[in-house]
Amino acid sequence: MTTDLQHQAAKLFSAKDLVYIRRIAEKELDGLPPEALDTVADRDALFVLANGDGQQLAIVEGREAAFAAARAHEMRPVSVH
Repeated sequence: MTTDLQHQAAKLFSAKDLVYIRRIAEKELDGLPPEALDTVADRDALFVLANGDGQQLAIVEGREAAFAAARAHEMRPVSVH
């Protein structure tokens, strides 16, 4: 039996406007073109924005910048660890 709260939670986490933000691991950068990181000052400060399917939408330098980028594209950012 599914409760109303479970339905609400499922709807919230399947929302198309949610974007998940997490720090990106160094090994995840291996597939990028070499010039993609030319302007990055601190590789340890990179965050990935991903959709609910785990597809990477962007890589941004700085947590605040990642949240700002999500909001600028009318998405709701959620931090994941």
